[in-house]
Amino acid sequence: MNVTFNDFPDRRKLVVRLADLVGELLTDAITANGRASLVVSGGSTPVALFEQLSGIDISWQDVVISLVDERWVEPTEGDSNELLVRSRLLKDKAAAASFIGMKNGASTASEGEVECERNLQKIPRPFDVLILGMGGDGHTASLFPGAEKLAAATDTNSGRSCMGLAPLMPLHERMSLTLPVILDSRHLFLHIVGEDKKNVLETAMAEGLVEEMPIRFVLRQQSTPLSIYWAP
Repeated sequence: MNVTFNDFPDRRKLVVRLADLVGELLTDAITANGRASLVVSGGSTPVALFEQLSGIDISWQDVVISLVDERWVEPTEGDSNELLVRSRLLKDKAAAASFIGMKNGASTASEGEVECERNLQKIPRPFDVLILGMGGDGHTASLFPGAEKLAAATDTNSGRSCMGLAPLMPLHERMSLTLPVILDSRHLFLHIVGEDKKNVLETAMAEGLVEEMPIRFVLRQQSTPLSIYWAP
């Protein structure tokens, strides 16, 4: 596994260190290319990181932010990852950054794939920084165990940037980056907290079918180094 594990005594120390590192990487990218990209996940875990990032002093006007995945709900609804990013990250100093979301006017995520792909093409690749999360079932992005299109979304030769998927018992259909696009990142992170998630990670790093815990697609690949950041 091409994986580095970084553990911290508490979540605050993790957030401060990871935010500083992300800021440094984005600044390096801006220096090299004139702009930088940051792709983030939703959920409760990254909220403190978003708050910390929003206050760091970098050239946010040269940064474009996007999402790893999105629930197919309006950006004004509470379950929207776009709303989370706009309210917790795109503020303070980071308010100067630009944002490209996934949700569009299509009635379903599958119907919205073409427009979403077109919008994602506005972000130069490889992405400079991409931060994943992980669910208790071992999913990452919206790559869920048992999802109907999981094989297609994890096909590294698909040529697809995003795909509409749903968990087996969906509250919402979702749009997700595909595995090859996730791996098309200069710096790839997995941010998790709590003993439960550490146990899930340990299970995922053991033997077993990759489809049973889709985070294994990321853990077992060799093309892009993965840095795991964990705190209790």
